[in-house]
Amino acid sequence: MMRFKAVLAAALLACSAAVQAHNFHVGLTEISFNPRSGNTEVVHTYTAHDVEALLMNLYQRHFDLGVEEDQAVFRRYIEKQFRISANGKPLPLQWVGMQATADSINVFQEIEKTSLPEGAVLLDAVLTDFLPQQVNNVNVSGFGRPAASIIFNRDRREQPLP
Repeated sequence: MMRFKAVLAAALLACSAAVQAHNFHVGLTEISFNPRSGNTEVVHTYTAHDVEALLMNLYQRHFDLGVEEDQAVFRRYIEKQFRISANGKPLPLQWVGMQATADSINVFQEIEKTSLPEGAVLLDAVLTDFLPQQVNNVNVSGFGRPAASIIFNRDRREQPLP
């Protein structure tokens, strides 16, 4: 009986650890300048389950992000929740595409023939409107300044880029 209780306790601990691990919601965005193309490239990575839950909550239906029509819905959401601006005006962030796997969603954007100007401001509210614990880490590099990392969350959605 004692051995059964120990096994049960270990199983419950493992299950609670798995549940706790799922409560960690994070997005990663890399913003870098590509000297070959002259473009500022933006790559976002989000947990697929979080994106699917967001879309289900917003539209009350299942989405298949391998389908172009469903990608368009997520694209509109990203374009509303993620913006880079300079002098109070949004920079022309172009949608390049996205890739969905069972584990993650990658979104590719770029600003053609432009490096980030000094004083650029970033709005990153992706998933923070849906998941209170969502943290978005943005890494910025390649603009003639040192690489930097900025954290965005529900309370800090808009910040100047270093």
